[in-house]
Amino acid sequence: MRIVVTGAHGLIGWHAHARLHAANCAAEFNNEPQPFDIVALDHAAFDNDATLRSALDGAQAVLHFAGVNRAPDNEVETANPAIAVRLAEACKAVEAAPHIVYANSTHAVNDTSYGRSKRIAGEVLSQAGGKYTDMVLPHIFGECARPNYNNVTETFIEAVIKEETPVINPKGRVSLLHAGAAAQAAIEAVRSGRTGSLHPTARDIAVVDLFKTLQRFHIDYQANIYPDLRDPFTVSLFNTYRAALYPQGFPRPLKLNIDARGTLFEAVKGGGGGQTFLSTTVPAITRGDHFHLDKVERFLVVQGEAIIRIRKVLSDAVWEYRVSGKDPAPVDMPTLHTHSIENVGNTELVTLFWTHDLFDPDNPDTFADKVLQ
Repeated sequence: MRIVVTGAHGLIGWHAHARLHAANCAAEFNNEPQPFDIVALDHAAFDNDATLRSALDGAQAVLHFAGVNRAPDNEVETANPAIAVRLAEACKAVEAAPHIVYANSTHAVNDTSYGRSKRIAGEVLSQAGGKYTDMVLPHIFGECARPNYNNVTETFIEAVIKEETPVINPKGRVSLLHAGAAAQAAIEAVRSGRTGSLHPTARDIAVVDLFKTLQRFHIDYQANIYPDLRDPFTVSLFNTYRAALYPQGFPRPLKLNIDARGTLFEAVKGGGGGQTFLSTTVPAITRGDHFHLDKVERFLVVQGEAIIRIRKVLSDAVWEYRVSGKDPAPVDMPTLHTHSIENVGNTELVTLFWTHDLFDPDNPDTFADKVLQ
């Protein structure tokens, strides 16, 4: 399926692109044809007729996340309908009638410049000629969001990391949906052919409680304590917080209790369960080269020398962390980042791994993708 993702550099667009990429990685690993021919478009594509038409030629689906929400009111009011018109006209020019899934907003019912803008854009796209899904979204959060940019969750995360307390409306509430859940809902709408209105399930929370939860994450995590991760929403929120700590926040020091008998340290605390396993790796061998969508995972070298490498999915920059069993310090793998561990010593490498969930061979949440390309 040829599928176009607009706004691919934005939060939901990147999450959608990453999940489509994950599906292709899984198929390739199983020696199966890749299900998606992905065309990722940024905002600049809407200024170039040739680029836009080429992308849409033969497209069977469009996940439309491109939009404007930060600009003077008069620009916001006209920008989103204008983008929708450009998309619809480009489809017509190449005689394409893709299934369009539009990232609409709960604000579309409001009589504001942004609300009217989103509502009119949806009306334009619903008349583009193909299937149409109006996906109505609340406040979105997720890994790699931008703080202080219409994202209260990421703004709060930045504040707790800096140990700041922002001004908070004590009566405020917010409906939250993880960007990955929004992206997956859009993908599933295309796969199933679902049309009409789509309202992914969100979590309503007091704004004060959101900040307190993130603050508790930070305080406990500095003490090497994981929150209870049995609730999927908590997992998504915690993964969003963890991603903001990279790349400077790792490796994480551990308290080593040393006496004449040897050394004792606590490898993992909290989390509500999970799975621990141990591996040995001979010199010059690399393990991993995969990423996860949801899994919380810790690497802890207890013997030998290693380099842990991490790369954000769909990007090029690689972070490297040199770790040693002589000074155990864990590195937690951020979701949506492919990672590996290489034995760079002359002796056997012994690594302890912990994940917050039990391994499920039918749903491994593990996607092969080499760190070093």
